[in-house]
Amino acid sequence: MARLDDRLEDYRLEIVDSDARLAEIGAAWNALWRRGGGLIFQSHDWVAAWWKTVPGRDGRQLRIGLIWRGEELLAILPLAIQRRKGLNFLEWAANDCSDYADVLMDPRCSAAALKRLWQQVVAAGGFDLYFLNRLRPEGKFRAVMNAPDGVGLSANHRTETASQVAGDWTTGAQWFESQSKKTRQNYRRGRKALEESGKVVFRLLPLDEPAGPVLTRLSDLKRQWLADSGRVSPLYEAGAPALPALVEVLAAAGALRIFVLECEGTTVAISVNFVQHGTLMAFLTSYDPTFERGSPGMVLLMDYVQWSIDQGHSMVDFLCGEEPFKVRFATQQITLTSVMGPRTLKGRLAMLVDQTRRSVQSALEARRARRAALPPDAAAGQPGEPAPEQT
Repeated sequence: MARLDDRLEDYRLEIVDSDARLAEIGAAWNALWRRGGGLIFQSHDWVAAWWKTVPGRDGRQLRIGLIWRGEELLAILPLAIQRRKGLNFLEWAANDCSDYADVLMDPRCSAAALKRLWQQVVAAGGFDLYFLNRLRPEGKFRAVMNAPDGVGLSANHRTETASQVAGDWTTGAQWFESQSKKTRQNYRRGRKALEESGKVVFRLLPLDEPAGPVLTRLSDLKRQWLADSGRVSPLYEAGAPALPALVEVLAAAGALRIFVLECEGTTVAISVNFVQHGTLMAFLTSYDPTFERGSPGMVLLMDYVQWSIDQGHSMVDFLCGEEPFKVRFATQQITLTSVMGPRTLKGRLAMLVDQTRRSVQSALEARRARRAALPPDAAAGQPGEPAPEQT
């Protein structure tokens, strides 16, 4: 597709910061989203559902950057400002509930135009630091950053990992047999342990079956797990609107796939997934710890991976996180990078503190590594460390 004339005066830039304008641009946004093959996380419906239901709206502001040529929308830089730890951060819109982030950009739009849009967003102010994370290696925003006339933002040391299952299996049974003997045995033992409590059923929730009861069960299990871990998440609070709203977006897009594992009618494991671009993406999962002896989460995972391969999907993506089960089953991992930079003096000071803390931590780790490599009698006499007491 030919690129448009790169004269910047031919582009019209806009920053959306109101609910009303966000609603007005929905049709143009989704048209670009469909043309550009963006993930559901970059769709207007996803961002709008997040914005309508996100808690703490008083501490947030929209900063959706747009590039127009006439009446055609050519690029979207979906950003928002959130106040956190006494600082205002410019970050991706819907960052709270999106595993991958990116810009939406028509291939005819120039990197120079996006650079001008970024400069306009920065000039508008309202934030101390920008922090844009979860950038995939093939992301369009990363390509624009690295272009000669691109945005040129500073890389940050913070990274995340996404785990995926991909291979040349033609059936789910082939994938299962490719697993280690121990993994196959653990699966069979898990099912057998669950069957001691009753009939075990793996099923895909039909599209016409209400998802409400399953989502309520998922939220209950997540709250229990978070409480045991000493954490909380507003996404899973009783009656919170965000999770049903996001799942409805997946359903409306025809992408929703909810898998459940039931034991004598009791739902013991749940995985809310969606399918896009030939990939099954595992969005939210949980299991009932009272059935932990049967490893219901592992059984469900192995069942839906086999289902996905049988459906002809090229990949199962566990999305962000380094949970052991993701690492154990993944055949490949990708590193998601981030960029960060200051806008105000307060932001510069915060970055300086962060860099100093990181330098001190690195020095301490290097010192521990050196001491660990020394013989015990040599390590005992290192400066700054007390010698062992004589008896």
